[in-house]
Amino acid sequence: MHHLFHLAAILAWAGAVACEALAPINEDFDAYSHDDVDVCSSGAVNYTILAQKLSSTAQIILPSSNLFEAITERWSNLSTPVANVVVVPRTEQDVVETVKFANWCSLPFLTTNGYHGSITTLGRMTEGIEIHLSQLSSVTVSADGTTATIGGGVISRNLTDALWAAGKQTVTGTCECVSYLGPGLGGGHGWLQGHHGLVSDQFVSWNVVLASGSLITVDENSELFWGMKGAGQNFGIVTSMTSKIYDLVYPNYAMETLIFGGDQVEAVYEVANEQWLTNNKTMPVDLINWSYWYYDPTTDADKPVIAFYLIQEGVEAVDVAYTQPFLDIGPISNSSLNGTYLDLAAWTGIALDSGPCSKTGNANPRFPIYLKSYNSTAQALVYELFKQATTNASTPFSNALFMFEGYSQQGVKALGDDASAFAYRADNLLVAPLLTYASTGLASDEVAYKLGNQIRQILYEGSGETTLNTYVNYAYGDETATAWYGAEAWRQERLQSLKEEFDPSGKFSFYAPIA
Repeated sequence: MHHLFHLAAILAWAGAVACEALAPINEDFDAYSHDDVDVCSSGAVNYTILAQKLSSTAQIILPSSNLFEAITERWSNLSTPVANVVVVPRTEQDVVETVKFANWCSLPFLTTNGYHGSITTLGRMTEGIEIHLSQLSSVTVSADGTTATIGGGVISRNLTDALWAAGKQTVTGTCECVSYLGPGLGGGHGWLQGHHGLVSDQFVSWNVVLASGSLITVDENSELFWGMKGAGQNFGIVTSMTSKIYDLVYPNYAMETLIFGGDQVEAVYEVANEQWLTNNKTMPVDLINWSYWYYDPTTDADKPVIAFYLIQEGVEAVDVAYTQPFLDIGPISNSSLNGTYLDLAAWTGIALDSGPCSKTGNANPRFPIYLKSYNSTAQALVYELFKQATTNASTPFSNALFMFEGYSQQGVKALGDDASAFAYRADNLLVAPLLTYASTGLASDEVAYKLGNQIRQILYEGSGETTLNTYVNYAYGDETATAWYGAEAWRQERLQSLKEEFDPSGKFSFYAPIA
């Protein structure tokens, strides 16, 4: 989920990267002789020798380029990484050469693609090379139609469209502008997970560039296979992957949107519990419940509204058995939509041209927590905090969004808890306040930090759990490795062992490091 470009601007930037920015790399560099110039000297790195090793349509973008600001701009402007140069590889070998060059010059490097990577640990990168995977964007369906080979830079919407055209689909992140790979390396939730499991559960193999610059294939025969599925940002750069795909069976979807007032908060989530989350009940495999809290003074000038979504596949209207218990509460309004799977992102406000797929320069921290069910008392308490934060006259958080994602879980829970590095298959709900604000410095950041963690602590105490379970892809950055990857000692030991073997020098430690 997450706020400058409208769709036209995004497409214009993508066009620039695909066309002008990817012309052969000669004009930025003087003639160079490795014999008489120290390419890594005095902090003024000369990238000519790297340019000579890259493919003709790769690009090196320097700070002097008019593309540099756009390509390095972050969705969240809080604790952001700093790059001195951006390499846009065209081939897997370009990534290999870039990592080897970075090692030669003792430069840090960080791989990017898509939106929404906002964890504050990224701010530990204060110099180095950004490797932007946007050109590694191919999608090839196998002859038998059971898998697809997907470039590491593919965006979720592009993958969905490519597979849809072939009568296929797979689990991707719900937001259209995030990459396919990024969420998957941390587990990855999606509309289809009730049928097929997490995004990471679809992966059959990866081509991975390790910290040394070597390119390997990781599949079920590799000990790293387990770790890549949930903690993959710690081990290497995925240049391509092969993933399971499925026949398109239920293209049509319907959604019911119910708008409630804040005084109905306990009733709404008690009904959700009664329907699906308590007494050994479970979400039907064809149903998803989502809700957003946000301040909309055109609906209620005094407090945030609760927008509760019921999303059902394979129907023209959401089954009344699902909607009636919520209608009985007496929403402020309700409305119905029907269409196809391709409409879901727009319906829920996370399409390419939606606000969360634009960059405003704002800080966008989230404070995620996994829950098994709603605690209606805790919901009421955090609602009051959220109301105070979003509605007072001087608040910086008037555009904040509170997200409650309730996916069907059958496909996720079909695998054992030890099936992958993703640790939280037993949890049913992904909850996260998104405190969008314009940072004015450390003082304003501290206010957001305290508010977000206060909200999360109330939810944690209300959960009855003994460990804080968080979604690494939404993480703020102050959480521990045990919160991101599971508190069990065997998990931590296995991850640390893999880290020591595949990244002993900790080059892949800017994003939620294992240790």
